[in-house]
Formats: sequence, structure tokens, C-alpha cells
Amino acid sequence: MTAAMHVFDNGAALAEGLAEAVASVLSAAIAARDEACIAFSGGSTPKAFFKALSGKAIDWPKVTVTLVDERFVAPDSDRSNEKLVRDNLLIDAAAAAKFEPLYYPTSTAEEAAAAAVNQTAGIGCPFDVVILGMGGDGHTASFFPGGSRLREALDPETPRGVMTMEAEGAGEPRLTFTFSSLQDARFLVLHIEGAAKKDVLAKAEAPGDEAEMPIRAMLRGAASPLQIYWAP
Repeated sequence: MTAAMHVFDNGAALAEGLAEAVASVLSAAIAARDEACIAFSGGSTPKAFFKALSGKAIDWPKVTVTLVDERFVAPDSDRSNEKLVRDNLLIDAAAAAKFEPLYYPTSTAEEAAAAAVNQTAGIGCPFDVVILGMGGDGHTASFFPGGSRLREALDPETPRGVMTMEAEGAGEPRLTFTFSSLQDARFLVLHIEGAAKKDVLAKAEAPGDEAEMPIRAMLRGAASPLQIYWAP
């Protein structure tokens, strides 16, 4: 599968360009089905994009927002992707969107994943939009090289839903949608910035094992070309 590269002059232009594209897809979904759904990734890169998107004229009460993946931490933790989204996206008019978390205050990450599977079962079949990030090791979502359930997570035959993942580079136990849940999004985006990330992407596009650089699964196996949004 060939990816499509969208290049912007700087981070601000990237945030605005991606926000415009996502707003268009969500609005088209609402016009067609009276609802839309989107899954976001965390990290530091999306903050400007979240703030740009929150200001777009979208019928936010008809949008369901969830996360691509999450750490097993309380939503008031600075490590929480839920906190990142609530603080930077679900503000002003966008606060009217419905939010489905992946974290639940259960005894174990496995119990939280089971709760998330139940709560998200009615959305994302497929998602209208999925926004992925990528780490310097080539991980995306919580598909980490060496992850405890990586092969299962990347297997296209693994059912849609949320599962747990542990890995040396992950810190806390993780909750993540499976590859099968994400790969057929109507608008599947890899959002990255900087020369270092572009170099990682170039390495991922070369031959090699998906388990070594899990972003390769999205580059090779997604239902439609991965849309790469990048700025220096």
C-alpha cells in the first residue's frame, strides 16, 4: 500500500491543515449518517491540532470521540491521553461531543480493557477518522516493539476492540485498539513532525519485520493509503 504525504511549512500550518481535513470528513459523515466518530492519539505533537480542530464549525453533539490508546492511569494524571484531549480539544463548542474513554478505575488493566470493549462496541465500525502518532522506535498506538501481545494486536484476524499491552518502553500498562479496529478508518492519518520522525518513517517504509517497527502494519496493511501529515 502506498502512503500519501502531505507536507506543511511548519507546525502551525500542519495543525490548521489537518484540522481542516478532519473537520471536512466529520461534517461529511454527519451529513450522510447524522453522526461521526474519531479516535485520537496522545503525545505532545497533537496539542496545536486539537486546539485548531476545537474551533471548527462542526456539529459537535453528533461526534463521538475516543482514544486510539491510553495509559492505565487516572484521567487527572499528566500521563493521561484522556486529560490531553479534554484539556485541548473538548473545549468551547467541541465540549458538546460525546467522549468514550479507554481507562476505567478497575483493579487491573485487563478489567479496564473489558469495560472499554463493551462501551466502545457501537462505534468505529469503521471509524470515520483515526489519528495516529509514531514513536522514535516505530511504535504506533500502543503497538510497541517487544510488546507483550504485539503479534495478537497486529493480527488482522484479531477481533475489533480494546486490549492490553505491556512493553519496556511503554511505562505503564497500556490499553489499545487492535489493528483490525483502526486499519479501515475512512480517513487514516499519521501525524508527525520533525526531521527525526521523517527518518523513522523512511526506515519503516523499507523492507523489514512489522514486529520491529509496528507502524509498518499500517503502511502495508491498511484498507486505504495511510495519509501522512508532516512538517519540519
